[in-house]
Amino acid sequence: MSRIKKVAVIGTGVIGTGWIIRLLAHNIKVSAYDKNLTQKDNLILEIKRALPFVKKLFNKKKINIKNLRFFSSLESAVKQVDLIQECAPENYKIKTQLICQISNNCKSTALISSSSSGLLPSRIFSKCKNNKRGIIGHPFNPVYLLPLVEIVPGKQTSLNSLNEANKFYKSISMNPIILKKELPGYLSDRLQEALWREALHIINEGYASTKDLDRAIEDGPGLRYSLMGTFLTFHLAGGKAGMKHMLKQFGPTLKLPWTKLKAPKLSKKLKKRLILGTKNQAKGKSINQLSNIRDEYLVELQNLRKKYENKIRK
Repeated sequence: MSRIKKVAVIGTGVIGTGWIIRLLAHNIKVSAYDKNLTQKDNLILEIKRALPFVKKLFNKKKINIKNLRFFSSLESAVKQVDLIQECAPENYKIKTQLICQISNNCKSTALISSSSSGLLPSRIFSKCKNNKRGIIGHPFNPVYLLPLVEIVPGKQTSLNSLNEANKFYKSISMNPIILKKELPGYLSDRLQEALWREALHIINEGYASTKDLDRAIEDGPGLRYSLMGTFLTFHLAGGKAGMKHMLKQFGPTLKLPWTKLKAPKLSKKLKKRLILGTKNQAKGKSINQLSNIRDEYLVELQNLRKKYENKIRK
């Protein structure tokens, strides 16, 4: 059982708000801080929007919003908590200074976790007091529904801190992956980035629209990946001999110039294609309307997936 009962979330943008909703759904007392005090109203609105989906996924009848307190000072927010989840912009200077400030004002036993999407923890925690307790806890949007969190150690991170973080994230219904050592971009974002770069080239060169490429994932590999991922999917592609035959048959295609991993220039023309393409895909629906559709789908998909993944992972 995790010792962590009180958590401070620093930064209440999309990711910070997602953490807060997941934490509240698991009866964690949350201290929230954002230097932009007007974010409090946006936070409350998003909590109310997301609550029906969270209740359904975690089978909760009620979620106590009174467990949330919004602080006007960073020092007060982090003072008495067991873990700090930092959600500042993806910038080394900002995060390093912020974590230094956090570490100077929180308990010496408090874990400090950054929601960074790809920065190296050794740099982020370089000015942290007792940087052995510093980790990356990288979630995926929407944080309140998606279970993956990548735990990335810095060069100074202690094994005890990794174990504590792992235990805590599991206690709030997440599925942690602990990286063996720090790596820029971590795991999932490196995979996403490769797909994103290839998609940008295809659009930039006029082969397809944003809608075409989304459908290419939605109706094909995306359906398989949600249950099996890349490697087990390719294992099945090899027939009875599995991965061994798959590598023999399709391995040579790795030498073909099918992909372009170097990103194209984000020109005005390419930006326009991306913005207009996704605007057309939205068909006039607001971000909130699209978020509601996505959240309902993710809840039902995860409940369905449990039935089948238990058969695979027994």
